[in-house]
Amino acid sequence: MTANKLRIGFIGAGANTRKMHIPGFCKLPDVELSLVANRSLESARTVAKSEGIKRVAKNWQDVVADAQVDAVCIGTWPYLHAEATIAALENGKHVLCEARMASNLAEAQRMQAAAAAHPGLVAQLVPAPFSLDFDAAIRDFLRRGKLGNLLEVRVVHTGCQAACPDAPMSWRQDVRYSGQNVLSMGIMHEIVQRWVEDEPAWLLADGAIFQPQRCYAGQSTPNPVAIPDSISILGQFAASGARLIYHFSSVESGQPRMEFRLNGSQGALRFDAASARLLFAAAGSAEERKITLSRADCRGWQVEADFVRSIREGAPVERTSFEQGVRYMTFTGMVAESLAGGSLRVEWPVSR
Repeated sequence: MTANKLRIGFIGAGANTRKMHIPGFCKLPDVELSLVANRSLESARTVAKSEGIKRVAKNWQDVVADAQVDAVCIGTWPYLHAEATIAALENGKHVLCEARMASNLAEAQRMQAAAAAHPGLVAQLVPAPFSLDFDAAIRDFLRRGKLGNLLEVRVVHTGCQAACPDAPMSWRQDVRYSGQNVLSMGIMHEIVQRWVEDEPAWLLADGAIFQPQRCYAGQSTPNPVAIPDSISILGQFAASGARLIYHFSSVESGQPRMEFRLNGSQGALRFDAASARLLFAAAGSAEERKITLSRADCRGWQVEADFVRSIREGAPVERTSFEQGVRYMTFTGMVAESLAGGSLRVEWPVSR
C-alpha cells in the first residue's frame, strides 16, 4: 500500500460489482479504485468513467500484475475465479472473489492451497447475502437447544426465469461459465452451513432440463443447456441425523420463493428470505412468533469493510473464508456426481 491508501483493482465489473462492491469500497476511507478490466476494453472504459476508477487495463492479467494494485476484487463468472485468484495471490495481491467459489471442487481446492501458500494475504469470498442479519439469531436457537433435536433442514428457492421455452440463455445455464453450480444451490447450502455445524453424510440428487437448447439474447445460434432447470436433493446430516431436503427450480411461475425451515423436536424456525422474516413455532403449534433481531445483529452488507479490515488489522475472515467455500463446493461436487450417476447416492469424502 502507498502510505495508508489501499488500491483496489477490479476483474470484471458486472451488475453486482457496480451495485454492491464499488459502492462498498467507496464508503471506506483511504481506499482507491485503481484499475479495472472488463469483458472488453470499451466496457472497461465505460465503467471506469461512470464509477470513478482511475485506470483501465486491457485484460485481467494486467490487473493482477500491476504494481499499483494492492488488492483485487474478482467479479467474473465462476469459470475464471480459480485462475484469476491464484494469479493474484502469486502476484502479492489480497483477493475478494465473487461467489460461487469456482467451477468445481478441484478448482476450489487449488484456490485454497494458493491462499494457504500466502498466509500474509487476505483471501475472502463474497458471502451469500440473504441471511446476514439473521445468522446470529438462528445459530443462537440451535446452540441453546431451543429447537430440541434437529430433525429436518428444508430449503426451497424457486423462480420463473426459465419457465418460458423462448427465454434467452443465461450464463448460469452454460456449463462453460458456471461449471457444476446449479441455480442457487451452492450459496443456499453455504447459508445452512453457517447455522448447522455439520455436513451431510450422504446425498442423492435428481434434476431435469426442460429446454435442452437456448440462444443468448441477440444471437441465433443455439447453445446446449447442461445445467438443470430444476433439481431436488435428499440427504442426511452426519452428526445430528437430520434429514436434508432441498428443492431449486427456475420454472415456477408466479411469486418466487426463498424459504429455509429448521424443524426440531421442540419447535421449528422458518426463515422467509423473500420477505426477510424469521418465525418460530413451538412443537405441535400452528401459531408462529416473529423473532425480533437485536440492533447488533443487523449489520447489513459489510463485505467490503470486512475485507479491508482483515487487510489492515489482521481480522480473521468470517464471511466467507476459502475453507468454507471448499465445504460448499464439496457439496456441489457431490450433487454433480449424483446427477452424473443417475441419482446415485454419494457419501461425503472420508477426510472431513
